[in-house]
Amino acid sequence: MVRFVPRETKFFPMFEELACNVTHGARLLREILANYDNVPAQVEELKAIEHRGDELTHAIIYKLNQTFITPFDREDIHRLTSSLDDVLDFVNAAAQRLVIYKISNPPAAAEQLARLIVQQSEELAKAISELEKNKHVLERCVEVNRLEDEADQVTREAIGHLFENQHDPITLIKIKELLEVLEMATDKAEDVANVLEAVVLKSA
Repeated sequence: MVRFVPRETKFFPMFEELACNVTHGARLLREILANYDNVPAQVEELKAIEHRGDELTHAIIYKLNQTFITPFDREDIHRLTSSLDDVLDFVNAAAQRLVIYKISNPPAAAEQLARLIVQQSEELAKAISELEKNKHVLERCVEVNRLEDEADQVTREAIGHLFENQHDPITLIKIKELLEVLEMATDKAEDVANVLEAVVLKSA
């Protein structure tokens, strides 16, 4: 089993906490879209989770700037942290659009995309929990990439259906943007997987 050279290891629990917070936010978004009740209050709750993510991100970057010997490349630590934060930023952005645009009836594809984001987030959280021992990380990354491909297909089909059946241009614009923001969250999750893959391959 390949292991990282012993260095400052406190980064690993910090990565895990950040990844768990991302998963928490993704699950709340899925819950919002699945039940679609009391949406403004739940969106505010998600905003607080996103704010917590910002705090965790800043804490990691601060520690990075204070640490001489890091467990892997400094650039990869920064990329991993920023990419995780990006996932939650887009999750929150999707939720905010539900309120700002007063979307009363989001399409089923929105919930489907949210479920895919949750699955990606859970895989990333598992990969990060296994990162220090370099165990099953690449397999998790492959699954995250597969889920992103699935999200692309869901988005393409949903937007095609939208243009075919939605005759109100304002509603079309709102829903299309919601779907695109959700799909972007899946892209950002793939970015995290790509960083993790690079870290593992460099350590081999």
